[in-house]
Amino acid sequence: MNPPSRTASASTLAAPAEGRSTARRVTFIVAALVWAVWLIGMASGDRWHLFASGWYMSATMMLGSFIAGATSEGGGAVAFPVMTLFFEVPPPVARDFSLMIQTVGMVAAAITIFAVRIPVERRALVWATLGGAVGVVIGLEYVAPMMAKDPRLAKMTFLSVWLAFAFALFWINRYHEREVRHTIDHFGSRHIVLLIGAGVVGGVITGITGSGLDILTFALLVLRFRITESVATPTSVVLMGVNAAVAFAWKGGLKPLLDPSASGMATQAWNYWWVCVPIVVVGAPAGARFIRNRSRLFVASILYVSIAIQFVAGLFIIEQTPFLLAYSAGIFLVGLFLFHRMAAGGVKRLAWLSDVEAGRVEPK
Repeated sequence: MNPPSRTASASTLAAPAEGRSTARRVTFIVAALVWAVWLIGMASGDRWHLFASGWYMSATMMLGSFIAGATSEGGGAVAFPVMTLFFEVPPPVARDFSLMIQTVGMVAAAITIFAVRIPVERRALVWATLGGAVGVVIGLEYVAPMMAKDPRLAKMTFLSVWLAFAFALFWINRYHEREVRHTIDHFGSRHIVLLIGAGVVGGVITGITGSGLDILTFALLVLRFRITESVATPTSVVLMGVNAAVAFAWKGGLKPLLDPSASGMATQAWNYWWVCVPIVVVGAPAGARFIRNRSRLFVASILYVSIAIQFVAGLFIIEQTPFLLAYSAGIFLVGLFLFHRMAAGGVKRLAWLSDVEAGRVEPK
């Protein structure tokens, strides 16, 4: 059994000192391979002109991929609100782009995580991935089309979920020195149910906004299972990369194959993707290096500010109606209740684990 630790790192790819040179080599190799394939695709398709119209997305993903490397949120969590709120890109296009670009950036980060053996919660990866695969298909095929009738619903869903997540982060960080774990101790069937459930719900949100599984799984691991951020963060990075790849493969490949009338990924999303691919494979590692020696409270502060700006901007930019405000409040309260229940369950779990380790109760 791993002893509890009372320190938690906020770095996404914070490898031990002896592994940093390996991390740099792996990052360079992955980036070089991606750049080589990208250059061939750009040259063969004569796509260089896309930079003239999509330069602002290249600039956006400099920040987006940097934040993806430095925190538990994916690059889509920056791309989606910026595209939909400030550039008036339709939510389905912003979602498709987020899924496509995270397939490159976060999968590249996942390769680095495994290559340098950064600790992850592997059982959480397995079960949340399975739930997420089901959820993201449900989100893409059934939930997102219903919201397409009013694009404001998808925008406010994103903003409201993230606002609830900010409150969850605040809950997590109330105590600077709290007891944390590195694995889900005494793992059982009930934990499988929780992880699959979180995967399904997070996958549905991903199918609507392009990210979500990372938010929900990170919160579940940290709040409910009291896993240290240094393990929960890379775990959420790998999960989001895999979930984005599943969504990309389904909507961009398998669905059109099964149904020739299906549209696949939006054409404009592809155009944005081409001008951002070479940036995200560099930006995420840069964010990880920047944040390596910063405290988790510093990371939380970045998230608080970015989420607050996004939500306030959304309230002013998106035309609000009584129904939309009520819908947003409902989503926020549901998210807040969910995160609060996770935290309350985590308190009980720590007390139970202490009793088990002291021999006062038998493991169940």
